[in-house]
Amino acid sequence: MRGSLGAVIGRCPSSDGSNQGDGIIRKNRKCRDLVFLVFFIAFWVAMIVNSSFGFNQGNPLRLTYGLDYKGNLCGDKHAIPSLRQLEIRYWVNPNQVYESGLKNSLFQLADARSICLLDCPNLAEDSLNWVCDYPDGDIHLSMDEWIDRSYDYFEFLTPEMRNSSLQLLGPCYPVIYPSLNVFWSCQFIPRASNMSLKHWQQMGGVNINGGLAIDKSIHQTINSRSAVLKRYVADVGKSWPVLIVCGGMLPLFLSVIWLLLIRHFVAAMPWITVILFNILVISVMILFYSKAGWIGNDAVTPVIGEQDLYIHIFGRELSHLRAAAVFMTGVTVVAILASIAIVRRILMATSVLKVAAKVIGEVQALMIFPVIPYVMLAIFYMFWFSAALHLFSSGEVRQNYCSSNCCSYDLKSNRVSCENCCGYSVKYTPHIGVAIFFHLFGCYWATHFFIACSSTVISGAVASYYWASGESSPEIPFLPVFASMKRLARYSLGSVAVGSLVLSFTESTRFILEPIRHKLKVSYTAPDGWFGKVAYHSSKCSLKCIEWIIKSINRNAYIMIAIMGKSFFKSSAIATELIMNNILRIGKVNVIGDVVLSLGKLCVSLSSALFAFLMLDTHKYASAHNKVSSPLFPVLICWGLGYVVAKLFFGVVEMSIDTIILSFCQDSEEHQGTAQFAPPLLLETLNDDQNEMQRLTQ
Repeated sequence: MRGSLGAVIGRCPSSDGSNQGDGIIRKNRKCRDLVFLVFFIAFWVAMIVNSSFGFNQGNPLRLTYGLDYKGNLCGDKHAIPSLRQLEIRYWVNPNQVYESGLKNSLFQLADARSICLLDCPNLAEDSLNWVCDYPDGDIHLSMDEWIDRSYDYFEFLTPEMRNSSLQLLGPCYPVIYPSLNVFWSCQFIPRASNMSLKHWQQMGGVNINGGLAIDKSIHQTINSRSAVLKRYVADVGKSWPVLIVCGGMLPLFLSVIWLLLIRHFVAAMPWITVILFNILVISVMILFYSKAGWIGNDAVTPVIGEQDLYIHIFGRELSHLRAAAVFMTGVTVVAILASIAIVRRILMATSVLKVAAKVIGEVQALMIFPVIPYVMLAIFYMFWFSAALHLFSSGEVRQNYCSSNCCSYDLKSNRVSCENCCGYSVKYTPHIGVAIFFHLFGCYWATHFFIACSSTVISGAVASYYWASGESSPEIPFLPVFASMKRLARYSLGSVAVGSLVLSFTESTRFILEPIRHKLKVSYTAPDGWFGKVAYHSSKCSLKCIEWIIKSINRNAYIMIAIMGKSFFKSSAIATELIMNNILRIGKVNVIGDVVLSLGKLCVSLSSALFAFLMLDTHKYASAHNKVSSPLFPVLICWGLGYVVAKLFFGVVEMSIDTIILSFCQDSEEHQGTAQFAPPLLLETLNDDQNEMQRLTQ
């Protein structure tokens, strides 16, 4: 059995027997969970080293632009020759592109000759246009002159060079097929220009293959899973102003407004929150439908710049948005039904929120304290996102190994060369995947850590309020929030680190195991082999265990850490025992109060998502260099950031309620069921008649 909490907090008699009280929270604490604090510090050192690897090896431009036949990144002004503003990749040899699109072909599109251009080349109306390699050797043109001539210096070629060009070996290649700028690569339209093809044949050019295969390989390359993931990550970098405004500033403003309204208009806030939540859910769902092309004509398109109305090109991004729209439809239906279900409980939620409003009024520093962890998280996220962009692009550019014919004319040696003619690709080694996963987990752990620190500080300040009989008292330390921060920094950082680590690890493991279990369920609907049975049932059992652990480890442990200064696991056990012993008395607080607060946090995050949609719909992000492939990732990140910010500020109300309730439970246990320090408003809320409590728990 644990000792009386009266000896730990509250009005403790001094050594001479007088009730002077040496402070609301016990002073003679000691550091807890030091091993985990050391591990946390070591983890952060590893995070810095891991990020430095990304900064040294990565180039976020690789996520957007392709490579030319020399291995240069399109748009790289430091390349030789300089490719400044030449950001669009174009495959010059149509027969190589066609061959790469054939079934069972050994030739890969990555080995097809490609160069970087300012725009996709246009077809000639009554002649034949050419696209030539970068000027070099006997071609005495600067890059600017080459661009001004629309990449065409065919008239300067020697007879040998012209003959080589007619064999599709370069240095100049005919423009036979129209093309569109699809995510910074020119995708061929499988409809050859009759006039250009006629001129090509009259000049004695080799046969140019045609058919749907001419755009198949380009389309598959652009829409591969890895290419789509790269574009999604690149979208985050392009939309950084949206993340700052909608993921940082807007939720900060809305959260502060919500706290002020709770402080002064507590009776109306539950109703406002429920109504606003439903409006926002429906609005976000409509925007998803719009971007998915099911409402209006504002569907996302992979084409950059002007698009032919008679040519329709679709990418995976549109499919993902349609899946998100279907998901949001289900969320909207559930939200509306849940709102209807809790309407009768709103009055109870109002009583609970009044207790929190009373606490905030007494400990007014709680209103501004979340700004401190908010600033820390903002600095961390700016560093983390920058490092993430570099890690995702930290592969090494290497030349491919190919056995296919890739011969081309070399302007430097003035001959057709078949040596080192294979294309280039960005190679990713396995350790890069580990580094990315480590970086993602670090973000998850750091977020939980800052939220846990904020919760612990708030709990310590609110505990001071409760154990002073819920009134203003000289026994409450001066600036209790900052006194609680000092106790956290001096004694409990290790406990907070282990709590956030366990929570992050269990949730991450569940996230990893869930798709594995789903695949096993599909593959082994009725598993016959022993391996299938063991794998399926083991994964299912693991998920159940993880889910139970997550439910057991909750914010109540941080409350007891703030009050008693115990280790995380000891505090978790104490909090769980208190809750189980008083579940009927505090059930309505944990159910209805948490539901309304969760809806409030979702209102803030949905508002962030809504405004992110609107910002991304402007011309800046719909065309030119800042065009995002899809609003999906930036919107989801703004949604997540908005929820994290709301969790920091709503935690003032949330932790105030939970700290008061746990203190009330302990107070009641120590005084034979009658709380001695409980504020009158809390007693009025919790001591409703038994019928009301039974009606809630039904």
